[in-house]
Amino acid sequence: MTLGFHMPNGYAGAGRRGAARIAALAEELGYDSLWTADHVVLPSPRVEPSPLEPGAPLLDAVVSLAFLAAHTERILLATGCVVLPQRDPLVLAKQLASVDVLSGGRLVFGAVAGYLEPELRALGVPLEGRGERTAEYLRAMRALWEQDEPAFHGRYVSFEGVDAHPRPLGRVPVVMGGHTRAAHRRAAELADGWYGWMLGLRAAAAQVESVRAEAAAAGTTPHVSVTPARPLDPGTVRAYADAGVDRLILAHRPGLSLAEVEDFLRRNAPDRLLA
Repeated sequence: MTLGFHMPNGYAGAGRRGAARIAALAEELGYDSLWTADHVVLPSPRVEPSPLEPGAPLLDAVVSLAFLAAHTERILLATGCVVLPQRDPLVLAKQLASVDVLSGGRLVFGAVAGYLEPELRALGVPLEGRGERTAEYLRAMRALWEQDEPAFHGRYVSFEGVDAHPRPLGRVPVVMGGHTRAAHRRAAELADGWYGWMLGLRAAAAQVESVRAEAAAAGTTPHVSVTPARPLDPGTVRAYADAGVDRLILAHRPGLSLAEVEDFLRRNAPDRLLA
């Protein structure tokens, strides 16, 4: 079991001093990863199921990783998770490869099909077909990152006779988010891991069971990350581990001050919860 920290790019982290301090402290305390949240736009006024108020300060997920890379040395830097259908896959592949190079190979690419219809609509992406689009975009990005002569032809993206350098320093780990069976299947078939958001113990166990079933059918063994929906202590951490969770990605309630975020990081530090 390892511990990560979610949304260093929001609220107290949505500024130069806060983002740098949160990243450095998380690395100092032994967290294994930082996961940036992603919403390009938010519904205004807020409507369900939007997770944030429209005025919530949230830096761009990928730009933030480049800044966090400059203020850390070892901690993994992850998108948690980019809403992939609403991004141009070639532009995103270039941005993420740049982060990987500048961070010394510390990138983890977390992606999700998305669920917030007003955001998707504003960016010109229909809710229907977003899962298929997500899978295709990921395959296209892999082609640009990994093929000697990149080429891809699909329904939503098609290219050949182009290239992009520098490439990522190694194979970029991909984590697929989402709580549906289709998302579990994408994680098992296309990714290296799966990410579940705000899950209690019973919900986490049920989700992991479904992920493992899809993985067994695909012949893979995805890494499992979960943001817990309850406060943690060493016993609760062990219970998540027993449910099949490999990494807990901690998230605090919105709107904390920088001092409160620092206190949260210290109270939930790995040397306390993983004892």
